This record gives sequence, structure tokens and C-alpha cells, in this order.
Amino acid sequence: MKTFYFFLFTVVTLTINAQKFSNDPLGSAYQDKEFLKYRIHYGIINAGYATLNVHEVAKDSLFHFVGKGWTVGMSNWFFKVRDRYESFIDTKTQLPTHFVRDIDEGGYKIKRDIYFDQDNNQATVKDHKKDTVFNVEAFKVHDMISGFYSLRNHPIDSLQIGESISIDMFFDGETNPFKLVYLGEDTLKTKFGKIPCFKLRPMVQSGRVFKEKESVTLWVTSDKNRIPLRIKADLAVGSLKVDLTSYSGLTHSF
Repeated sequence: MKTFYFFLFTVVTLTINAQKFSNDPLGSAYQDKEFLKYRIHYGIINAGYATLNVHEVAKDSLFHFVGKGWTVGMSNWFFKVRDRYESFIDTKTQLPTHFVRDIDEGGYKIKRDIYFDQDNNQATVKDHKKDTVFNVEAFKVHDMISGFYSLRNHPIDSLQIGESISIDMFFDGETNPFKLVYLGEDTLKTKFGKIPCFKLRPMVQSGRVFKEKESVTLWVTSDKNRIPLRIKADLAVGSLKVDLTSYSGLTHSF
């Protein structure tokens, strides 16, 4: 159960993070008060839900993003999860200034803040016991949530099938590389009807969580909203499926 929300808030955000840069204005794919909700299935079990919200802080020229994840039903008996992630990004640079990780997973709790100094390529991690400053080698480094929003408006239709892109993300005191492979266009049957999508393959580390490096498949809407619509993964034990169940406040029609 512990892997559900780490999976959602890393795989979903990182796959969008891997799209190419463009000169489109920030926020063209999303706006203030946008809301996305996902249902997470572990095999046949309805394991939990996750939501993503947008809040604009106009006076500080920031967007405040909030991601929440929680288990329901039988999942709470085995491994109760109550996770909250927050990211603040500068509306001009599209880069994060502050990231919050506040999780409770089976009684294991972490409350940690990361403050980014993008000009000096540094990240200060505060865990309320001590402050640790890390030098960040990656250019335009993102956290888990900021990557999802700040790069959602960058097109991927210029990619060739089989082409891969590598990116970097700062998490848990390290800059982590990530590779995404573009698989082409697809049409997905959903509760909202048949939706044209881009099909993508995040390359993950096989072993404790995922069965193989190519265990994960992601579908992203090919409209201007660029919404992750479905994720499927073969885990070391069982399988996982994440589906969009509801939305509101979208910038473009869906």
C-alpha cells in the first residue's frame, strides 16, 4: 500500500515533466481552481484516491499546487495512508521556490520542506530538526508537483515514436534522473467517452516495487489540457491502475 501515492505523485508528475520546452505562456494548460481527482485500484481492490488542486497567489506572483492521497476501505486496515504534497512556483520562471512533503503512511510520518534557490543552484531541506543545504547540478530542477504543472503546457506531438527524453528532479536530498519513451497516439475508452491520447512509457527501476523497467504505461490527453488520464503498472506483487474520475475548472474544453 505504501507505494500507491509515491507512484502517483512521481510517475504522473515526472512523465509530464519530460515534455519538451516551448515558448507557450505559463498556465495555458491550467488555471486557478483547476481540480483533478483519481481513483487507484490495486488489482480488483478500490485502494484509494488522489487529488490535485491549483490555487493562484496573485499578490506573490505564485501558483500554489496541492496534491493529496489517501487509502479507503480495506486498504486502511492493512496500510493507512494520508499524504499531502504542496509546491509553490514562480509564475515567471515556472520553477519551484518551496516544496512541502507531509505524509503519514502506516504510522510512518514525515514533515519536510524544501526551499529552492534557483539562481545559485541550491536546495535547503528543512525537516524541523536541522537544515541541510544541497548543491543542485541539474538545470531548472523541479520537485514532484511543480513539474506536473509548470511543464504541462509543453507539446509532445513533435516527438517521434521510440524517442526518449531524460530529465532531473530533486527529491529526498538527491537529484534523480528520469527517462520517458514516447509510444505514439492512442484512443482510450473512459467514463468520459473515447478520448484521444498520447501514450507514454516511463522507465522505472525494476526490483522491489516494479516488475520490469517497462512496467508502467501512461495515457495523457492530446488536447490542450494535457491531463494524465490513466496509468497502468505491473508491480513486483500485483498490478496497479490509476484513472481520472472527476475534474473541474479546466482552462480548455474536455
